[in-house]
Amino acid sequence: MTGYRVRLTIGAEQDLLRLYDFLLEKDLAAAEHALAAIHSGFDLLKFSPFSCRKAKAGLPLLRELVIPFGNAGYVALFEIDDARTVTVLAVRHQREDDFH
Repeated sequence: MTGYRVRLTIGAEQDLLRLYDFLLEKDLAAAEHALAAIHSGFDLLKFSPFSCRKAKAGLPLLRELVIPFGNAGYVALFEIDDARTVTVLAVRHQREDDFH
């Protein structure tokens, strides 16, 4: 079985920079660990994107990946494009408002 290719939209890449910068102001090590946890979470999408929860009723290919980190974590909104590609659309901290 061939895994999925995971790609990020420009918006998702900007989200990662925003989340990193937020932690960087407080603690460089935490910022690095958070980014590593997020990228590690993306590894699940390479093999099992359908195991993640559906993000919206009626859109079975739009899903959310919960990425644990510390006392909370992150949520990545992604879409399963086809049998080989997953696109991460946005990433947010669990304590933030919904995706923007």
